[in-house]
Amino acid sequence: MKAAHERAIMSRYDFRKFGVKVVYAAMVACIALISLSMLYPFVNTFLNSLKSTEEFFAFPAPFFPSEWLWGNYRESLTYLNIGLHFKNTILIFAGNTFFSLIFMGLAAFSLSHLRVPAKKWITLYFMTTLLIPSASYLIPNFLNLKELGLLNSYWAFWLPACANAFYLLLLKNFFDGIHKELFESARMDGASEWRCFIGIAVPLSAPILMTLVLLGFSTAWNDFYWSSLVMQEDKLPLAAAIYTKIIYPGSTINWNVRFAILSMTLLPPLMVFLFFQRYIIRGLSLGAVKG
Repeated sequence: MKAAHERAIMSRYDFRKFGVKVVYAAMVACIALISLSMLYPFVNTFLNSLKSTEEFFAFPAPFFPSEWLWGNYRESLTYLNIGLHFKNTILIFAGNTFFSLIFMGLAAFSLSHLRVPAKKWITLYFMTTLLIPSASYLIPNFLNLKELGLLNSYWAFWLPACANAFYLLLLKNFFDGIHKELFESARMDGASEWRCFIGIAVPLSAPILMTLVLLGFSTAWNDFYWSSLVMQEDKLPLAAAIYTKIIYPGSTINWNVRFAILSMTLLPPLMVFLFFQRYIIRGLSLGAVKG
C-alpha cells in the first residue's frame, strides 16, 4: 500500500494558477528575507570576533576577515572567568526552575482541581498582576531582599521566582484540560492530593513543563540588570559579568575581543533553542485556550 500523504494548504492544481505562484513566491521571498535578517547579527558577531583591530574599524568594513584570528578567543579568556560565571548562571537557572515549578505547579493544581474558596477571584488577581510593569516593583523587591539579608545570594533570584504569575496561569490552563475523573479515581484508591499532583498531573504536563524550563533558561541567561543590582562580582551570572567587566561604558578592551566573548556566550542558548524549539511551540499551544 502506498503511504498516505497529508494534503498541504495548496494542492498541485492550485499551483497551476499564475496568481497563486506569484503570491507563493512573494511569501517565500519574505520568509527568506526575515530569516536572513535574523541570522545576520549572529554571523556578523562571529566574523567580527575573528578580525584584526584595523579591519574592525576600517571603512567600508569588510564582511569577511582577511585573516581568521582565532587568538582573539584565547585573549578573551584572560578578561573574563567564563567558567565561574557560567556556573553561577546554571545555579540560578536550576534554582529558579525548581522553586517556580514546585510552588507555581502546586498553586495551579490547587486552583484547577481542588476546592479553593473564591478560586476565580484569585485567578483574576494573578491575571491582573501581569498588567503591572516589572520596573514598578523592582525597587520594592530590592528593599525586601535587603531587609531579609538575601542580597549577594542565589535566593535573590530563587525567592522572586516562586511568584511568577505567567507560569501559574499557563500551568493552570493546562491542568484545566486534564480530566477530573483521573484524579477522582486516584483518590478512591487512597491517593493523596500530593500523590495526584506528582503521579498524574506532572507526567501529563511534560510538554508545558519543558516549555517553562526553556523559558526559564532564556530568562536566567539573558538577565543582567537585576543581577547587577543584587549580586557582587564573584556571583554574577554570565550576562551581568559581560556587561560589568567587558562592555561597560569606557571599556578599553578591543572590540574584536569583546565580540569573541559575545560569540562564545551565544552558543549555549542557540544550541538549546535549536534542539528544543518544538517543545516551546507545542507547550505554548497546549497551554492555550482549549475548546
